[in-house]
Amino acid sequence: MPRYLIGVDFDEGADPTPMDRWAPEEITAHLEYYGALNRELEASGELVGSTILTGPDLAKIVRSDGAGAPVVTDGPFPEFKEWLAGFQVVDVETEERAVEIAACVSAVPGRGGRPTQQRVHVRRIMDDGGPSGADEMLDYLRTADGLP
Repeated sequence: MPRYLIGVDFDEGADPTPMDRWAPEEITAHLEYYGALNRELEASGELVGSTILTGPDLAKIVRSDGAGAPVVTDGPFPEFKEWLAGFQVVDVETEERAVEIAACVSAVPGRGGRPTQQRVHVRRIMDDGGPSGADEMLDYLRTADGLP
C-alpha cells in the first residue's frame, strides 16, 4: 500500500491567536484530539509513525564535501508559520484516504473548540526508497517539476 507523509506546520489556520495564549483546557482538548486520532489510526493499522519536532531554533544545517569535517551552522530559518511542527506517516489504500486523514488533522480543535483549519501537507512517500539509477532519477525530477 502507498505511504503518505501528513505534515503539519505552524500555519495559524482560521484563528491567528498563538497557542501560548489559549486556555489550558483548549490545549488539552487539542492534544487529546491528536491522541484519539492516532489511536484510531493505530487500531486500523494505518499509522506507521508520528512525531512532534522541536523548533528550528534548535536545528542545525550540515554541509560536507565528504573529505573534511562537516560545516555545522544555525539557520537560516524559515518564518514561524513555515516550521514543520510534526508529522504522521500513514500506510493507506488510496490517496483519497490520506486526504481524509489530513482533513481530520486540519479539524483539530483550537481556541473555543473550533477547528483550527490549518493547512496540512500530504505527500506520497516514494516506493522502494526512491530512484536507484540515472533514468529513475530523471523520471522523478520530471514528476517533481510537473513535466510530462
